[in-house]
Amino acid sequence: MVIVYLLVHNNKILHIMNNSEYNKAEDAVNNTENSIKNAADNAKWKVEDLAAKAKDYINEKRNNDEEAQQEDWLDRVKNNAADAWDDIKDKANDAWEKTKDAAEDVKAEWNKKTN
Repeated sequence: MVIVYLLVHNNKILHIMNNSEYNKAEDAVNNTENSIKNAADNAKWKVEDLAAKAKDYINEKRNNDEEAQQEDWLDRVKNNAADAWDDIKDKANDAWEKTKDAAEDVKAEWNKKTN
């Protein structure tokens, strides 16, 4: 998103960039945004699924003649959420790096054109 901000708020950069440079920067931003959305959407257990997962957990324990315990259930949910967070964090980090790289490319192009 930083690229878009720079392009919108610095008319000089916008005017000196050719369409392919602008398109590359815009594509980088769009791709990283989509990656983050996909990571969040593809989290292993969505909130809507938690009730069904809880029932499955209780049934699993009953079938194994074990007592279902809230703490054990919450540990499972916590571990799943941690995995999902790691996935989202990785995508967000990739987005940051790609956007930062695109911003540096724009800055380098600006320096070439002004020197």
